[in-house]
Amino acid sequence: MSMISASNIHKRFNNLEVLKGISLAVNKGEVIAIIGPSGSGKSTFLRCLNRLETIDEGSIEIEGEILADTDAAGKVHYAPEPAARRICRKMGMVFQQFNLFPHLTVLENLIEAPLTVKGVKREDIVPQAEELLLKVGLAEKRDVYPSRLSGGQKQRVAIARALAMNPDIMLFDEPTSALDPELTGEVLKAMRRLAEEHMTMIVVTHEMAFAREVANRVIFMDAGEIVEQGTPADVFGSPVHARTKAFLNRV
Repeated sequence: MSMISASNIHKRFNNLEVLKGISLAVNKGEVIAIIGPSGSGKSTFLRCLNRLETIDEGSIEIEGEILADTDAAGKVHYAPEPAARRICRKMGMVFQQFNLFPHLTVLENLIEAPLTVKGVKREDIVPQAEELLLKVGLAEKRDVYPSRLSGGQKQRVAIARALAMNPDIMLFDEPTSALDPELTGEVLKAMRRLAEEHMTMIVVTHEMAFAREVANRVIFMDAGEIVEQGTPADVFGSPVHARTKAFLNRV
């Protein structure tokens, strides 16, 4: 069973077709790196997977459960709201911007959603949150407010916060693009550790070294389409399509 199965995904914004029939299956423990030029639809595709954007055509299944499907008349139907929320909670997402609650400490940022959304008891979630902070190298920042953190530290808190909901899948939308270069490494280190623990991950990234070293599969998107995909050795070492070659030559 695929962790994610997306088939023939189309997405339009007014008259602009941003996704033109994207299909992707992701297996358990697989790390997928999605690369490509800005405006190619990478982030939109990621946002469609967890219903931050609704699709105009196609189907999405998460761990065998249908989140969205298209009927014979071409109309998209989403799972009923309670089921859709439950399905989407199987995925954690980390954005370009950190979106931390400024009035809450680091620990409070981690435990807020498990307490309010999942109804987890505080005495149960606090030890888990502390363990996650240790995992991302921020145990000593437990009681610090976000304004006292660097950008790299904020992004690592955002990763830990997503993990606090105990997702089966992690989605990363260019998590280092808002960071200074010297802060990027600490975030990528935390993501590498997740990959080593066999977390299922889809990472939209401009970090080619990360895609080459960590991903099991690299997908090159351009103009709303998957142009090429394969192992990092294949895509980076011997790309087939001219668009892939041109992109890699530029970066």
